[in-house]
Amino acid sequence: MPKPTPKPIHPGKLLKLALAVIQADRFPHLATIDGDTPRVRPVSPVRTERFTVYVANLRSYHKTVEIAANPRVELCYLDDGHNQVRLTGKAEVVAERALLEEIWNTNPLLRQYLGSLDNPELVVYRITPTRVRYMQEWALDYYEVPFEKSS
Repeated sequence: MPKPTPKPIHPGKLLKLALAVIQADRFPHLATIDGDTPRVRPVSPVRTERFTVYVANLRSYHKTVEIAANPRVELCYLDDGHNQVRLTGKAEVVAERALLEEIWNTNPLLRQYLGSLDNPELVVYRITPTRVRYMQEWALDYYEVPFEKSS
């Protein structure tokens, strides 16, 4: 079977295409490492700022241990047209109270399940990208997406 011939993508459109995939996928998949074993699970980001993604978690979940041991993670987003974005980055625990309050106040599910922002089970991760790649439907070739890296 021949490899599909993808439509050419103008480099100036990559940023917009990648952001559209992220906006379209409410449940991206998060990859972590558990010792020497990869683990993947769907997550529901609680905030997204371009390519910086915030994910809430419970301290008792195993991915908390995985991220503490190795904060390098990857998120994979997929839209209905099978276009995908792979966001490789580093996860860190959010400690800024004002940011946590903003996230808390805009997420009714967090409030319903955890009752209080001060619930010791709550941990919010900020995933800061180090690499962003875009692939259009089954083209089998990734495009590097230009983005501003945080310092």
